Parts: sequence; structure tokens; C-alpha cells
Amino acid sequence: MRKYLFVTVMFFVFVVGCDSLRFAPNETQKQNAWLHNRTTSMTAELAEDEVTSAELQSLANLSEVQSRAFVSYCGLPKEYPQAETAEDLLSDNSFAITQAAISDSSERPDVWELTDAGLELAIAISALIGGVYGTKAVVFLKEARAKSKALKEIVEGNELFKKLNADSEQAFKEAQKNQSTETKTIVAELKS
Repeated sequence: MRKYLFVTVMFFVFVVGCDSLRFAPNETQKQNAWLHNRTTSMTAELAEDEVTSAELQSLANLSEVQSRAFVSYCGLPKEYPQAETAEDLLSDNSFAITQAAISDSSERPDVWELTDAGLELAIAISALIGGVYGTKAVVFLKEARAKSKALKEIVEGNELFKKLNADSEQAFKEAQKNQSTETKTIVAELKS
């Protein structure tokens, strides 16, 4: 039983630390990366054509080469935005794509959904394994999922209470001060 507890705790710690997890680049982000590469490429060409300083030309060329990594990481878009001229690149459409990509890039997976999905997967695998240990694991994991749901409801309820009763926030914090450091850490990570 300790093994199951250890696996669940490790899984929970992994999921709670999902601030570093990100969604795969979407079409808008791919278009933005491609537009960035086109912009830096055109900037490097213009810097050379307009006989700017060697330092500015080198910076523009370096920027163009660096932007290839963004396109490589994101992948090529299915639909290429218009980007043949400076006017195309400076169009409202390019700025709209950039703003949408900035907004999309700040999104993170929901910790609760990841936890629930992970526990569902673990339950399915345990059920496939079967036998005494598989059955025990399924029971244990279902209990862990129920506790995860309960924790989510408690954290969300506490946050709603603090919003609705701003004048009681200090009293609320005082009532929670005897929590263990581990509990405080888990709740702080869940709130963010």
C-alpha cells in the first residue's frame, strides 16, 4: 500500500508543478513565429541595402538566424499570412496575429484537469492489470481522485470566501496559520 501512496504522491507533486507545462504551439503561434522570421529577414535585408553600420547589420543578421529557432520549435503554419513586403508585415493582420499569439502563449494546462486525467489513466491501467494488486490499486486511486476533487472544492471555496468577505481575510489567514508547511506549500501551488 505504501508503494501506491508513493506513486500517487509523486504523481501529485509532478502535476502540481505544472507551471512549466505548456500547450503545444497552435496555428496562431506558428503564424506569428513565421511572421517574426519574415520580419527579421526583411530587416536584415533593409539594414544591408540602406548602408547602416556593420554592428546594426550584424545584429539584424543574428536576429534573423535566431528567429529560425522559433519557427523550428513552433513548426510551420498551415496557412501563411501575407508577408511579402514591409507593408504586409506592418499590416493590422500581422499585429492581430502577434497579439493573439501573446495571449495564447500565456495559457497553461489546468492542474485539476491534469490530475483527474492522470488518475483516470492510472485507474484504467490498474484495471487492465487486474488481480488482487490491480483491484487494490483501482480502489486506492479512486479514493485519491475523490480526495483530489474534495481538495479542489475546498481551495476554490476558500478563495471565493476571501473574495466575498474581504474584511474577514485577515481572520481567515489567522485561522489557517497552524497548517503544516507542506499543506501551505501545496495550497499555494494549487492557487497559482
